[in-house]
Amino acid sequence: MPKSRIRKKADFTPPSAKQATTIKLTNRSWVAPVMLALFLIGLAWIVVFYVTEGDLPIDALGNWNIVVGFGFIAGGFAVSTQWK
Repeated sequence: MPKSRIRKKADFTPPSAKQATTIKLTNRSWVAPVMLALFLIGLAWIVVFYVTEGDLPIDALGNWNIVVGFGFIAGGFAVSTQWK
């Protein structure tokens, strides 16, 4: 029976060490306070509208005050996408 050939394997060479790249993060400390402020303003706008039975915050808007309140809340969600 013929003898099988023995394959030589190459010795393991570790990959070359790469320099660690620094990730520059911008200062986003304004995001959380602005986000929370928009959430709270929107919530307060809607609550005041319901508590005063439509007289406040802006009487001329009528039921559109709800849309304004939800607009502030949507703005809070839009700002929250910048949070890292």
